[in-house]
Amino acid sequence: MSRIRIKAGRRAYEIIKDGGFNYDSISTYFGPAVGPRWLVASGFDLTLLNGNILGRTRTVHLVGSSAGAWRFAAWLQPDAAACYKKFLDAYINVKFTRADTPATVLDKYKDLINLYLEDDALSFALGNKKYRLVVITARARHLVASEKGWLQRTGLVAGFLLNFFSRNNIYRFAERVVFYHGSKPPAFCFHPQFRGSFVRISESNLKYAIMASGAIPLVVAGVRDIFGAPRGVYRDGGLIDYHLTHQFAAKENELVLFFHHQERIIPGWLDKKLVRRVPDEKTLSNVLMVFPSQSFVEKLPGEKIPDRNDFLTHIDDAETRIKNWRKAVELSAPLGEEFLELVASGKIREVVERL
Repeated sequence: MSRIRIKAGRRAYEIIKDGGFNYDSISTYFGPAVGPRWLVASGFDLTLLNGNILGRTRTVHLVGSSAGAWRFAAWLQPDAAACYKKFLDAYINVKFTRADTPATVLDKYKDLINLYLEDDALSFALGNKKYRLVVITARARHLVASEKGWLQRTGLVAGFLLNFFSRNNIYRFAERVVFYHGSKPPAFCFHPQFRGSFVRISESNLKYAIMASGAIPLVVAGVRDIFGAPRGVYRDGGLIDYHLTHQFAAKENELVLFFHHQERIIPGWLDKKLVRRVPDEKTLSNVLMVFPSQSFVEKLPGEKIPDRNDFLTHIDDAETRIKNWRKAVELSAPLGEEFLELVASGKIREVVERL
């Protein structure tokens, strides 16, 4: 049984079926805000890194919010694969206790980011011409900006209720702020439907943008007043852009690679219970999505992909969580190789499904 499935939007499906797919068509690699679920993407990422698969003939945008931004920050470093493994190890081994507060969790985030992103290497990272990092954050508004739990929770409940009627209502509670690396913002920032602002990444704000992008509401304290960006409290980019909400391809024949942990694509964090809310066809048109098959998931510890609930389940037994997560990473290691084999053999044309 195959360990992965591949789905493609309308244009991507046509390109693959016509035999025109090649890695140089990929202009964007997207990483969603999925918490610890990103661990099953680690083998896929490392296969692409070690094989020098992306960015051989064109600059590739590495776009992510939350966990997506965290893992992609390693791609810009001098020894990207070693940095990625350092991040992977540190992420798995971070421990939380019942005494932790949103402020102490943010402090642990700071320690983790400082561990794998060294200050001396930031200038090298920002000089990387092969990859361009794009970090999506949410600048909280009104009650959602409060660090008082009950006020923030009230704001999020109100946001959920209004979001139920229209996704546009989320902008009453949070503003999208995109931090971009390079001489100009990525093309999606200029689409008519784009709402928000964009800020160029510098050595002064890179770590803070990455940290803010993973500041989960109610769980992690927000990051305040990031250098060069509008003043305010910045939280998890997944609040607005949870999975996939933009057409990242600038041209018709460009492809957007997307490794996901599941088949369902959820636009925003508050849309998780709204099954009817899905990205539109235009957003998905150039997307090539790879995700684990159900048969693969059933072989993971507990027959599930690691998730944030594991921290609570094993709050008094971190070693069991760490052991399970390491096993999940070990089993996920071949997923990238399986994808490369499907491409090399041409079998991707046979297995690809329509999104």
